[in-house]
Amino acid sequence: MAAQKQRIQRRAVHGVLLLDKPLGWSSNDALQKAKWLLRAEKAGHTGTLDPLATGLLPLCFGAATKFSQVSLDADKAYRATLGLGRRMSTGDLEGELVEERPVNIDRAAIDAACARFTGAIDQVPPMHSALKKDGKPLYEYARAGIEVERPSRSIRIHAIDIVEWHDTTLVIDVRCSKGTYIRTLAEDIGEALGCGAHLAALRRTGSGPLSVDDAITLDQLEAMSESERETRLLSPDALLADWPRLALDDDEAGRFLTGLRRRVQHADLPAVRVYGPQPGAFLGSAHITAGELIADRLLSPLEVQALQHPEPATA
Repeated sequence: MAAQKQRIQRRAVHGVLLLDKPLGWSSNDALQKAKWLLRAEKAGHTGTLDPLATGLLPLCFGAATKFSQVSLDADKAYRATLGLGRRMSTGDLEGELVEERPVNIDRAAIDAACARFTGAIDQVPPMHSALKKDGKPLYEYARAGIEVERPSRSIRIHAIDIVEWHDTTLVIDVRCSKGTYIRTLAEDIGEALGCGAHLAALRRTGSGPLSVDDAITLDQLEAMSESERETRLLSPDALLADWPRLALDDDEAGRFLTGLRRRVQHADLPAVRVYGPQPGAFLGSAHITAGELIADRLLSPLEVQALQHPEPATA
């Protein structure tokens, strides 16, 4: 009995797990499963994927949760499959058929429609979304048959690349800013084509510097031993991998960890990742203004030590 209790005892786990979320799972359900498999005390995800979506879901454990906002704010990449000629009540396969129209288009029309929605655009969030109005998610209003006014949002579509097109199926790769609703983009492209469209499938392929190519499935994670699962954890600075790097010596690193501003010979930067002199000694995030390094999010000395010298799993 004592051994069984030890196996389920929560423990401090630090790092980032790149999960390939399965179809039909909510983001929170996937998070809780991974958290249970690692016996982690503290965990959070970095941006919700709908149950009908698959792909990259970065999970933050322990110290890494301090930097989860970085991933939330990062640009995203998706592969989206559009069903042309059919408009659905929810904009995706969960809804009911609202309208069906013939599909009489050519590649030039597709290119023009995609170009129309590339760049800085305003987008109205869909009713079937988790965005809240007066403290209640929009999808609750939608399920009650109530349509509420939603102000448009400024977003940026960096690129739309056509992967495949045949008959009524169009597959595109999208790189976009945070807050972009791919379901709405699919419907807007369908309207621009004159035939309507819905989102038939969605896979998130990237978030900031992170790629789904490096992700692991829940089935693969479950098949591993606990020590093998820990090898899949990336350092928290993986979320900041595309930021400039700044290294401090021992004395300066110690003062930086107390939150003191440090003088540095460096141009102003809005965001940097900061390290001590030891290999892998990630200390936290900061910005540089007028020659001063100013801490934004710091690891504790215990967290720095835990990341450099992780304790092996005992279960």
